[in-house]
Amino acid sequence: MALQSSKILVATAKVLDQKIVRRSANYHPTIWKDDYIQSLNSDYMGESYGERAVKLVGEVKMMLEKVVDPVEQLELVDTLHRLGLSHHFENETKRILECVTSDHTNLYATSLEFRLLRQHGYKVTPEVFSHFMDEIGNLKAGYCEEWKGLLSLYEASYLLFEGESILEKARDCATKQLKEYLKQNKDEYDMSMLVDHALEVPLNWRIPRLETRWFIDVYQKREDRHQSLLDLAKLDFNMLQAVHQDDLRHASKWWKDLCLGEKLTFARDRLVESFLWGMGLATDLHFGNCRRIVAKVAALVTVIDDIYDVYGTMDELLLFTEAVERWDTNTMELFPEYMKICFLALFNFVNETAFAILKEQGFDAIPLMKKMWADLCKAYLLEAKWYYNGYTPTVEEYLKNGLISIGAPITLFHAYLATNSIRKECLGCFEECSNLIKFSSVIGRLADDLGTSSDELKRGDVPKSIQCYIHETEASDEEARQHIRALIDSWWKRLNEERFAHSSFSQMFIQIALNVPRMFQCMYQYGDGHGVGDRETKDRVLALIVFPIP
Repeated sequence: MALQSSKILVATAKVLDQKIVRRSANYHPTIWKDDYIQSLNSDYMGESYGERAVKLVGEVKMMLEKVVDPVEQLELVDTLHRLGLSHHFENETKRILECVTSDHTNLYATSLEFRLLRQHGYKVTPEVFSHFMDEIGNLKAGYCEEWKGLLSLYEASYLLFEGESILEKARDCATKQLKEYLKQNKDEYDMSMLVDHALEVPLNWRIPRLETRWFIDVYQKREDRHQSLLDLAKLDFNMLQAVHQDDLRHASKWWKDLCLGEKLTFARDRLVESFLWGMGLATDLHFGNCRRIVAKVAALVTVIDDIYDVYGTMDELLLFTEAVERWDTNTMELFPEYMKICFLALFNFVNETAFAILKEQGFDAIPLMKKMWADLCKAYLLEAKWYYNGYTPTVEEYLKNGLISIGAPITLFHAYLATNSIRKECLGCFEECSNLIKFSSVIGRLADDLGTSSDELKRGDVPKSIQCYIHETEASDEEARQHIRALIDSWWKRLNEERFAHSSFSQMFIQIALNVPRMFQCMYQYGDGHGVGDRETKDRVLALIVFPIP
């Protein structure tokens, strides 16, 4: 302990003695003011809307009971999912999926059944596709222009596990044919739009809430739409949006009271973008506490990340890391002012959150919460050391640390605490970073790197996975990016399988874990959607949180 204290004093002396020249990332200020957020108001909170929703749910249930054709049943289950209505019809969905027997000589039906069964946690073998493949594993010629079937096969293939070569080859064939279709059939607007949407990002990689907003518009234009289903989808979306607005107002007030955005002007002030993470991970009506906590975690992680990446000196970062490890406010006296403000905000957040959990669930979360935040800071510190030493790690070395520094494990841990289902065996999964946590986090790390590495290197940051691969292999930038995309695909296969292997966590939490990489891929699809919030991210906030569907 004496040795640690002397290290702190030496570091403090260095901090005070030197005239510090700090880097700047020149982040733009937030575009979302608290006054505007507090003014958000929805007409869809009234009792009459709830009564209308109950009536429409009843109408749709009656409609589901009347459908007897297996393919039509599957299509309705898929439509309910894409319209964001599955939670109203869990029993009906279960009944259909457990009894369905579609024609396994029909490519469209077989692919749809396979995808829905895997999507809902049922084990099904990819051998159901053998009928459609020839002796060398290619798609038989007769199916190469069955566009609806090919699209269904393509989407199904993104739920494959490692080693399922039949689906690998099927995906390659389907992708090639669908790309050809887009070149030749631009007049078939509806199908072209669906194919283009799928090729951009497959359904299994998309954030459900954003997909729902897009698909409601698509479904509205279909001639075979069920009006009750469309009306319910719009109403449900708007009613849930009203709940999300309430959650955002709560988080924004907390953030304004902290004053971190005003006092730490070097860091990203990204409360609304952080709330988007919470909403992406936990959409459902009853997950309000989870959304609020995740938003707070993401906002704090963003500021701490900027301290380590850009603003703090190495001596200051050593001080901060040790203070978080010791969880000691007395150490704050040694901090520069900006660091005191940040550490106190973190300290109070952890203690307040832990007290609420203790009160509601009788569980003392403080020890594990402290460890998780310390692990995050140590991962940030290692990256800072790499930067200051001019060291480029191997891809393996980078990912081992990067899956922690991306902030996904700590976000998932807080999301888990907020689900009100704490179990001792699950807590060990966070301490050890079990596969479900690890796989989600690695995909998030790689997706972030694809979207942000160019900008981060310009402002001065540690090499990301792309640069580490280039350094290892002398590949070009595009070759490295292709390799990272292939790694994302490979890790998704592992994650697809892990959802079946993991019995400790509830299905509810497993869905949250699956939404983590989806949210990363969404946020960094067009670049740095978290840091640069006035482009696609702004449009998404407006569509999901601000404007109801007419």
